[in-house]
Amino acid sequence: MIFVGEGALLRRAVIHAATRKYPVDLVCSADPLDAAAADAPHLAAADVNAHAGTLARAGTDGIVWSLNNRQIFREPLLRTGGLRIVNIHNGLLPRHRGLPSVAVLFALLHGDTEYGATAHEVDAGIDTGPVLAELRFPLGPEDRHHQVMLRGIRACQTLFERILPSVAAGTAAPAPGAGTGPSAYYGLRALDRLAAYRDHPAYARATDLGPFTGHAHELARALHPPSPPQFSP
Repeated sequence: MIFVGEGALLRRAVIHAATRKYPVDLVCSADPLDAAAADAPHLAAADVNAHAGTLARAGTDGIVWSLNNRQIFREPLLRTGGLRIVNIHNGLLPRHRGLPSVAVLFALLHGDTEYGATAHEVDAGIDTGPVLAELRFPLGPEDRHHQVMLRGIRACQTLFERILPSVAAGTAAPAPGAGTGPSAYYGLRALDRLAAYRDHPAYARATDLGPFTGHAHELARALHPPSPPQFSP
C-alpha cells in the first residue's frame, strides 16, 4: 500500500495499517516521520503525479490511499496500470466537494443537518469518483466550525479503519445509494462569497476556527485579511 497526504490523519492510518500487518510500501508526504512510524520508504513530492513510475514500482498490491491530501491526482498517475486510488474525504460527497475547511464553513451557513466522511475511488474529477462508503453524523444548531472539523477528522479515521480490510481484499465496491444528491464544490474561490454572509445568524459559529486557525491558512486570511500598511506623510 502507498499512502499520500499529510498530518496526524495520514500518520495514524499508516500506523494502523502497519500494526495490522498490511504492507506499507511507500509514504508520500512532507514529513519523513510519517513513514518512520511504519519503517517504510518515504517520498517528499511537491507533485506526486510526476512520480507515477516510482509509485507503480513501489506498490506491492496496487492500492494508493489518499488521506488529508491537498494534491490533485492527474495524468500520468491516473492512467498508470495496476493502481487503485482511494481517497478518504472530510465531507459527504457530492454535497461537500473541495477543501474541507471551506466545505464545513458553508455547510453551517447553509443549515446542513448532516456532515461526515466519504471513501471514494479517485477519477479525473475532483471528489467525483464512485463512493465506496460513508460515515455520517448530525449537525446541531450550536455546532461551531472547529467542532465539525474535528468530528470530520475522527470520522475519516474511523472510516479508513472500517474500509481497509475490504479494499485490501479487493472486495470494496460502490455503495448502493451513496454519492447521490446535489453536488457542490468549495474551493478557495468560494471564499469570495463570504462578504454576502456577514449578517447571517450562523456566521459567528461557522467562522469559529478555534485550534484550526493555524492549519486553515487561506480561510483564516479570508476572514481576517491583513491591514494595508500605513504611511505617514
